[in-house]
Amino acid sequence: MNALITLLAFAVLPAGNPNSDGTAPITSNDVRAAIEKGIDFLLKDQRGDGSWGGPQDSITTWSGDTWSNPETHRAWKVATTGLCCAALIEVGLSDDAREATDRALRYLIENADVKRPDVWDTMNNWAYIYGLQGLVTAHASSRYEGSPIRDEIANAAAIYLDNLARFQSLNGGWGYLEFSMPRTRRPQWATSFMTAAAVVAMQQARRESFDVDRKVIDRAVRVIKRCRLPNGAYTYRVRNVPNLDSEYIDQVKGSLSRIPVCQMALIVSGQEIPLEDRKFGLAHFFRDHKFLDIAMHRPIPHEAYYANSGYFYMFGHYYASLVIEGLPSADRSVYWPKLWHEIMKIQQQDGSMWDYDLHSYDKPYGVAYGLMALGRSLDE
Repeated sequence: MNALITLLAFAVLPAGNPNSDGTAPITSNDVRAAIEKGIDFLLKDQRGDGSWGGPQDSITTWSGDTWSNPETHRAWKVATTGLCCAALIEVGLSDDAREATDRALRYLIENADVKRPDVWDTMNNWAYIYGLQGLVTAHASSRYEGSPIRDEIANAAAIYLDNLARFQSLNGGWGYLEFSMPRTRRPQWATSFMTAAAVVAMQQARRESFDVDRKVIDRAVRVIKRCRLPNGAYTYRVRNVPNLDSEYIDQVKGSLSRIPVCQMALIVSGQEIPLEDRKFGLAHFFRDHKFLDIAMHRPIPHEAYYANSGYFYMFGHYYASLVIEGLPSADRSVYWPKLWHEIMKIQQQDGSMWDYDLHSYDKPYGVAYGLMALGRSLDE
């Protein structure tokens, strides 16, 4: 019966037209040009120490007042650098891109042990997730085979993995803030999407034969499965018992960017996600995309319809690309042009992409997500 409901719901969703705004169809050459512009932006935006991002340039006063802890900014810088490093390895073939990657790896290695910024602030988890992803992507690259830095990469990745295990919440997931009381040494509050992103990164590390504690992953997978609702959405935060009469953020239209990452985490962990469910999530992602558009660039988190936030945008499109990549060829040919349209329409003249004002981190992390998604679509 559940499968029948899913199929019927998918059947009534209109296919959508990626050029409904009157723009010309996007070609693979257009995508390559967008990738080149994005790479150029990252090369120009990299800092002298090999990192990307910093505490400068916030356009909202409350952001600067709230995130004043230097260790919070180091966590964001490490996370942003990990994403940019992974993106350049995946799509950057020039000598300049390789040199930028070398500098980024040095930064990730030297800043592996990011601390928890505060009792209420667990942004360090973003550093562990994407710092790990950057290092593992480099470790898998033929560029570093036989290189002395490969051993340093492995040693640093082990630190990121150890920190992920130490900061896994008591409920089995990971979060970026601590809302639960009392505030304990091991955090209690967690979200489905951060937990899923951590699982994707750790499973990538396992494929590179890193020593990943299977119990850590198993606990996280149980969390993600518990967050899945009968309507196909995934709850925002981890609940012991999901509330079926959920708030707006836990409706499908508030879960658009969580569905792909949660599905992907389950898929890479050997869980069965039927093709119909994956297509159902993607159909909603593009069918209801306007709710992500409305939230994009808004300065206050969760103020848009269904409590969507601007920072859901590029995150969601990157993980949607991972789901699309695993579809049959006929379905990929349907969804790749849709993804191209939604990513490339926000690229700026300088090659950057941004979805939410976050000091100087927003443009490089946005470009990194975009480059990995676009590059994946051209791998065929």
